[in-house]
Amino acid sequence: MSFFLPKKKKLIGQWTKEHKEILELAQKVREEYKKNKFYSSKQRLKELRTLTLEHLMSEDNELHKIIQESEEPDLELEELVNEFNESFQETKPTLIHFLKEYANDDAVLDDEFLKKLNKLIVAFTKRVVYEEKTLYSQLGS
Repeated sequence: MSFFLPKKKKLIGQWTKEHKEILELAQKVREEYKKNKFYSSKQRLKELRTLTLEHLMSEDNELHKIIQESEEPDLELEELVNEFNESFQETKPTLIHFLKEYANDDAVLDDEFLKKLNKLIVAFTKRVVYEEKTLYSQLGS
């Protein structure tokens, strides 16, 4: 049994919970927008920005710590983390740019915003499924 197994399991639980919260919050942003509740939508969007950026930083930092602190090199895990990071290279900057652009007080929430939000929800949902089925299952083993 690895010394870091409890830490890994705790992180997987935390990240899985955050995935659910992020997706639920994104859907609330969309619901509020569709009801023409733009102020409420913007407030939830700000919450989404904070939660998402904190989640991404936590994953980035902790995944690298897990690899560096392993008693024995886990080349399979390291390769999987690198693959995970590479596969997110296009989506991550798009997501961050979207959150920075639309969570600002002066940003206008319009039909273009809704189209981008819908695309990001689909992309993030696919990403979460991939992450939890591949990376998290490897971390938990």
